[in-house]
Amino acid sequence: MKIEPKAVKVREVFESYVDNGDDGVFAYGGKLAVRPAYQREFVYNQEQSEAVIHTVLNGFPLNVMYWVKVGNDSYEVLDGQQRTLSVMQYLKHKFPITLDDKKYYWDALPDDKYNAIMNYEFMVYICEGTESEKLDWFKVVNIAGEKLSDQELRNSVYTGEWLSDAKRHFSKRNCAAKGLSDKYITGDPNRQELLEKALKGICEYQNIKDITEYMAIHKSDKDADELWQYFQDVIHWVEKIFPKYYKDMKGLDWCHLYNEYHSNTYNSSEISQEVKRLHEDEDVQKPKGIYEYLLCKDKDPFAERLLSLRAFDKRDKMAAYSRQNGICPICKQHFEFDEMEGDHIKPWSKGGHTVQDNCQMLCKDCNGKKSDKY
Repeated sequence: MKIEPKAVKVREVFESYVDNGDDGVFAYGGKLAVRPAYQREFVYNQEQSEAVIHTVLNGFPLNVMYWVKVGNDSYEVLDGQQRTLSVMQYLKHKFPITLDDKKYYWDALPDDKYNAIMNYEFMVYICEGTESEKLDWFKVVNIAGEKLSDQELRNSVYTGEWLSDAKRHFSKRNCAAKGLSDKYITGDPNRQELLEKALKGICEYQNIKDITEYMAIHKSDKDADELWQYFQDVIHWVEKIFPKYYKDMKGLDWCHLYNEYHSNTYNSSEISQEVKRLHEDEDVQKPKGIYEYLLCKDKDPFAERLLSLRAFDKRDKMAAYSRQNGICPICKQHFEFDEMEGDHIKPWSKGGHTVQDNCQMLCKDCNGKKSDKY
């Protein structure tokens, strides 16, 4: 891994500065991508941006910036985007600063103030190396200012057409993935959280070890259609199986549930009725578990654990223990109260409820052997 410190004057960075919106922000004679595919949108407010300009005017040091060398004479900003853009946008007349209680755009500054900005030197570390070396380095540094997320660090290494297309789908507040999945999946697209969740899902689906491996495989692809199609399939499957939406559906790991259960056959009308019934069941303490329970209950005898069913209280258990004289009805042996557990006489799955008349006390061994326990 090669890391070279370099002082770069603001006037050099500002040369040929251009903001092409979704197509990127470039500077340094067109050689520097200030906002490459993996970075957040500009998020500094005016107060923060103005603070950067005052720091520059006073000659105080800004935090070190990191550029990644991506060609013979081209770079991408890994860290320092918002500081760089604050200076560039001020020089493009985007906002004023306050000096001596007066507002000054850049073209109204006294010459000495203007020259102080243009001659200010950014301290930059230029990083060059293999993909694994850069990723390891960025994880160690992780990075001055606001920390990069794991996915942003991965994106800093696996740049290219595939990543740019993935960002188009997953990495803006108004992106297609956000609009499609907002009711079901949480995550800030600007912090690459939606992209990360989609990547985790498809890695599990394809039995790929981790996200880094998937990105390395597809780095040179022309587009991210495979990932985008997978994500659409997940959401459309959810909408088909659970046609009525409930707020507690948001935040579940729907990619994982799709991977586990999408090949099974379900009756969506019956599913809807069961979702409604379970929401109304006072014994169900964890409504978010309803959906996976319905997907797996026919094959998993212990699926009820997903619902955190209400347990019998001590009063109900004491009444049952007294009624049984401490005798376990299965093994017919006597036990102390603390050696026994409350159990549904009529299983919850067959309509039994957590009420005193449906409580029996079983020894721990017999209760543990029951295949239809709550």
